[in-house]
Formats: sequence, C-alpha cells, structure tokens
Amino acid sequence: GVIGAGLGLGVAVGIKTNYLAQTLEKKSEQADKYNELFQLMNQWVRLKQKGKTLIEYFEEKGYRQIAIYGMNFAGETLVNELEDSSVCVKYGIDKDAKHIMASCNMITPDEVFEEVDAIVVTPVYYYSQIADLIEKRVSCPVISLEDIIYETL
Repeated sequence: GVIGAGLGLGVAVGIKTNYLAQTLEKKSEQADKYNELFQLMNQWVRLKQKGKTLIEYFEEKGYRQIAIYGMNFAGETLVNELEDSSVCVKYGIDKDAKHIMASCNMITPDEVFEEVDAIVVTPVYYYSQIADLIEKRVSCPVISLEDIIYETL
C-alpha cells in the first residue's frame, strides 16, 4: 500500500509539474508577444512624432489597395491611419472575422483572398508563420508591419 501511495503521489507531482511548465511556457510566449507589440507601437509613435505616416511607405511602393492580416490593436490603428488617404484597405483578414466590427470587409484566413497590391501582417510576433501560410496563396508581397515602420523611420 505504501509503495502504491508513493507511486500515485509521484505521478500526481509529475502531472502537476508538467501542467505548470506548460502554463509557464504559454505565459512567457504571451509576454514576448505583448512586448513585441509594445515595441512596435512605440516605434510607430516615434514615427508620428517625426511628422511621418505609413501612407508615405505605401505610396512610394505603389501599393494603392492592401489587405490587413490581423485586426487587433495594430490592425485597427493601421486602418485608422490610412482612412481618407490614397491607400485603400480592401479587406481585413482575421481568424475571428465574424465577430470583428471594422470599417472594411472582413474575411477569415481560410477564405479566398481578393487581389490586392500587398498584404500587411500586423501580428508581428507570428509574422513568419503567417507569411509561410499565405504567401503560397497570393501573388502580392506579404509584409510585416514592423518592417514598414522601421523602413519609414
């Protein structure tokens, strides 16, 4: 009985340790993601303080119609910045498209992408994975918002 109880306790401790390790890993990834978003938004503010906008980047590249992948904080801010400019946000792409109220049409990543001049990926932490998934499906450039901001600075 004592051996069985010891084994049971050992298994329980192992399960709890594994659960805590997974939870810690998720929290660490989330912290990294939000830190990267903070750094991005901070650079965007610096750009604004210099009197620059992202509109200049899109105009220089000849991107008149774009799609935005990721309609959270950075995506919404980009839509607002491009409003009433020469750059048209043709649609937004988001896993939660059906629940997002946006000033542009929304689709999910599984739907057919209409032709645009470029797709801007706003969840910069996941840019590589997102770009790998959608570059195969489109003929236009897939660009990280982070690259646009640093190039404009």
